[in-house]
Amino acid sequence: MNFHMTKHGFDTETEFGTLHISSNEEKGFRPYQLMVASIAACGGGVMRKVLDKMRMPAEDIAIDVKEVVRSQDDASRLMKIHLHFTVIGSNVTDEKMPRIMELTEKNCSMLQSVMGCIDVVKTYEIGTK
Repeated sequence: MNFHMTKHGFDTETEFGTLHISSNEEKGFRPYQLMVASIAACGGGVMRKVLDKMRMPAEDIAIDVKEVVRSQDDASRLMKIHLHFTVIGSNVTDEKMPRIMELTEKNCSMLQSVMGCIDVVKTYEIGTK
């Protein structure tokens, strides 16, 4: 990836279009938003694979970022993220979800990258269609 300075931040061209990154959220994605999105989407993608391998394919996975806490000093670094997963699938059970959450955390590269630096709280519920 190559990033080029613009009037309001940086842009990069991807196969999906231009990604605008800016400290001004009216001009592009803020860097912390991209990090939170990466962690959430990675977790959701890994969870989907875990469910498939356990023969409990998900009909839907929704991830709600319930909380983002940033430091008041330390360059406003991310301190805490709360991700709430809503999983819909005919074979998904409360008994299996703790193991699914454990495997999701273990195999998500983005979660593993921030462990010990950002408190990532993960909760779940089993939804209905």
